[in-house]
Amino acid sequence: MAEEAGGRGRASVTTRPRRHGDGSATFPANPAPAPNVRVTSHPGSVAMAAAALNGLVAVLETYRGRDRVVRALCYGCQLAGGALAGPQASPSGLPGSLLVVSAQLSACRTALRLFDDFAMLSYSCGYGLGPKDEDGLVRGLSVLSNLANQLYYPCEHVAWAADAGIIRIGSQKWWTVSTALWAFSLLLGVLRSLRILFQLRRKLRQHKCTSSPLSRKEMKAQVKAEVLSILTDVADLCNAIHWLPPGFLWAGRFPPWLVGLLGTISSLIGIYQASRGGNSEAV
Repeated sequence: MAEEAGGRGRASVTTRPRRHGDGSATFPANPAPAPNVRVTSHPGSVAMAAAALNGLVAVLETYRGRDRVVRALCYGCQLAGGALAGPQASPSGLPGSLLVVSAQLSACRTALRLFDDFAMLSYSCGYGLGPKDEDGLVRGLSVLSNLANQLYYPCEHVAWAADAGIIRIGSQKWWTVSTALWAFSLLLGVLRSLRILFQLRRKLRQHKCTSSPLSRKEMKAQVKAEVLSILTDVADLCNAIHWLPPGFLWAGRFPPWLVGLLGTISSLIGIYQASRGGNSEAV
C-alpha cells in the first residue's frame, strides 16, 4: 500500500524482503575491572538486554522493519513539534526543528517507495481473486484494495518526479490522486476487517459450546488483530482525508500535533502487530 509523501500516502505490502547485508562487527572484550572494585553480574538482565538489542538489529536490517521505525519517528517528531509549537504558524527553535526532521523522514520514505511497485505487484498477483474458500465479500474488498494500492505507486512516483523537476507537469493533482487512492484503500480495509469481525463473532456464538478452548483462543486472537487493524486504518484514514484538497470533510483542518498523534498511534499499533506476528497486512 502507500504512505504519506511529505505527509501523504501509505506503504503496506505483505511480502517479506530479503535481509540486506550479512557482515558482522567484532567488538573488543570488556576491560578488566579496576582493583578493589566489586563487580556484580546479573546474567538474566544481560541476557534480556542482549536479546532486546539483537531483536532491534534484526528489525532495522530489514526494509519493512526499518520503515516502521522511521514512520514512528516521523510522526513522533511531528507530534512533539506540533505540541511544543502551539498555535504558532511558523514555529522556530526546537519545535521547528522537530517538524523539519519529520518532513525529511517522510521524504526519505517517499523516495524508498520508488522501489515498492514490484513487491506490491507480486503480492497482488499472488492473491489474485483470493482463495475460493474465503468469503466472497472479503475477497472482493481485498481485490479492490490491492488494485487501489497498485495504482497508488505510479501516481506518487509521478508527483515525486514533478516536484524533483524530472518531468514538467504540476505535481499537486498527482498528490491528490495518490492520497485519494490511499484513503480508498484504507476505507476498504476497514470494511474488510468489519466483515471478518462479523464472521468471527458469528462463529464464536455458534461454536461456543462445541469448539475446543484452543480454537476459541485462536478466534479471539483473530478478533483482536482485526480490531487493531481497524484502529490503524481509521487513524490513517483521518490523516488521508486531512491531506485532500480543502472543502472535503475535514481536509486541511488538522493541526500538526493531531496529524502526528494519529500517525503515531497507527505506527505503534503496526509495530506491535509485527512484533506479535499479528495481521500480516499491518505495516
